[in-house]
Amino acid sequence: MANSVKRRYKVLIGIGIAFVLGIIGVYIAVRASIHPPTAAAERASQSARVTDDYYYYPSRQTDTPMVVFYPGALVEPASYSLWAKKVAAAGYPVYVLKVPLDMALLAQNKGDSVVGRNQRAYVVGGHSLGGVIAARYAQKHLASSRLRGAFFLAGYPDKKGDLRHADLPVLSVSATWDVVLNMTAYKKAKQYLPATADYRVITGGNHAGFGSYTGQAGDKKAAISNAQQQQEITDLLVGWLKKLPQK
Repeated sequence: MANSVKRRYKVLIGIGIAFVLGIIGVYIAVRASIHPPTAAAERASQSARVTDDYYYYPSRQTDTPMVVFYPGALVEPASYSLWAKKVAAAGYPVYVLKVPLDMALLAQNKGDSVVGRNQRAYVVGGHSLGGVIAARYAQKHLASSRLRGAFFLAGYPDKKGDLRHADLPVLSVSATWDVVLNMTAYKKAKQYLPATADYRVITGGNHAGFGSYTGQAGDKKAAISNAQQQQEITDLLVGWLKKLPQK
């Protein structure tokens, strides 16, 4: 009996060790897959106020909506600093959220770290998979008069983020050389957006160009510079933000 108990104990210890090693292996693999910001984005991110929850790009304006942004999967938040800094300079403070393992799916309510501590009006948006989570966040807060809009950069909503019946301004931006975005799914997801959604296309832009980072697997080389794509994103966002109705 004693030997049997010892064998079971050893088996359980072995299973426990294997489980822990497996978790460590997954963590290391995920960390190795994360896309770091370019040198230009890293420099621009130095202007942000960084907390455990977000990169904050302040604005001098106090009566404009703030921008709450969910990064794409495995993309470091500093990668969005180039357009975030410019949008903030145009009068709209930007919060690029920090999420576990750079996966917005693991922190779907992370927007609360901004919205819950600030009574300012806001819009919520996301890049790629971050767009799915942004839509879900918007859907949960449709009753709030502070929510002024939702936007997608090479992203789209799913059924859990259904906004089709929402009286909410929506901006959806894609790029012609983006071969990472599943266009079939993108077009199908239009059923979850209001009929009034504003669709814009950046000619020559690619998937990684919605931020400024390296290592995006399967992406096509852009026909325009990253600087140009960052400027076009800025212009589209600021133009859309300026047209938002006041509540």
